[in-house]
Order: sequence, then structure tokens, then C-alpha cells
Amino acid sequence: MTLPRSTLVSLADTPYYHCVARCVRRAYLCGVDRYSGISYEHRRQWLEDKLHETADAFAIKLCAYAVMSNHYHVVLRVQADIADAWSEREVIRRWHSLFSGSVLSQRFMNGDALDPVLYERLLEDVETWRARLCDISWYMRIVNEFIAREANKGDDCTGRFWEGRFKSQALLDDRALLSCMAYVDLNPIRAKIAKTPETSNHTSIKARIDLLNEPATTKPTLEDFT
Repeated sequence: MTLPRSTLVSLADTPYYHCVARCVRRAYLCGVDRYSGISYEHRRQWLEDKLHETADAFAIKLCAYAVMSNHYHVVLRVQADIADAWSEREVIRRWHSLFSGSVLSQRFMNGDALDPVLYERLLEDVETWRARLCDISWYMRIVNEFIAREANKGDDCTGRFWEGRFKSQALLDDRALLSCMAYVDLNPIRAKIAKTPETSNHTSIKARIDLLNEPATTKPTLEDFT
């Protein structure tokens, strides 16, 4: 029986989670459709960009990712303490980078004065958005809905693009975290999409290698990625 997401995510136990979302269509999420010959390679960049863009708005760190042909993997770190420290204005700014917000939040950000009753109503919305901005389900929802809309537009069709729900797994200790990150990073090599990590496009391992190869006075450490 499918379990509620709330029973699978416990920040008291761990902030780290491995999530997988899979496409339901015969046509690939990315890659070349063997039946039609149509290439969907451009979708890999859509997805990689959206993963980073959404993580930048959320109090969620993108520790590892790999964009495969009909699914993708992410390892996420929920940073609820960071979200708790945000001011009301910062929460609204981040939410507005993803959604239009409400009439009250738009007025607040424009510098309009709100009477006490309206301000209290705005604060209720702010706390709702604060919780969502460190929620894995909301992170995955925003990423997946964007990709589904763009893919449907490109395919000139409607309907479900992803399986009903993404799968998630809690990573309870450092060994599980590092093993999972290695598993995600090496997925394209295992699937024979790439021969080496350096040529494994649209993965976190290639992004880390590129970063390490850039001239810099301070090299990143493991903490920068986890």
C-alpha cells in the first residue's frame, strides 16, 4: 500500500532524501525516440536548469542529480533552519520567484501600508509559503509540473507525463548519503550513456568536476556539495 509522503519524510531523523521521478510515456523524457527518431535531448538542459533554479528559491540543497532517458535522480538536503531564519520579506521574495503570490503580498512588496487585519492575513500566507519552501513534495511538484507543461507543448498533446508520484528514500547516515550520491553520479556510466564522469553531461558529478577545474583561490570541499 502506498504510504503518505509525510510518513516517509522525517526531518528529525535526517535532512537528506533520494528522490526519483519517472516518465510514463513510450517517448523518452530525454534522448532519441527509437520509434520516431525524434530527439528530445534538449529536455535534459530544461530539467537541469529547473532543478537548480528551484533549489535556489527553496531552503533545499541539490546535493546530487542525474538526468536519464526516462527518469531522473536527485539527492536533496532540506534546510529547515535556514527557512526559519528568513524574514517575511525574504519568504515573499522567494515565493514570488516561483508564483505570483497574493494581492496582499504584491502590495506588501510594493511598499503599500497594510492595516493590522490585512497584515495578519499576510503573515498566515507567509508561514504557509515558508513551510512549502522547505518541503520536498513542493520542490518536486514545481520541477515536474514545469517539465510536463513544456513537454506537452512540444509534443502537442495533453495528459500525464510523469508517474503518479515520485519515489523518495531517507538517507539516515553519512554512509548512506555518500553511497547514494555515488550511485546517482554514476548512473549514466552504468547505463552506458557516458564513458567517464567527465563526459557525463547533466549530472552533478560533471558539474563538480568542472568546478574543481576552474581556477580559484579556494577549492570547494565536501560540505559545499552536501
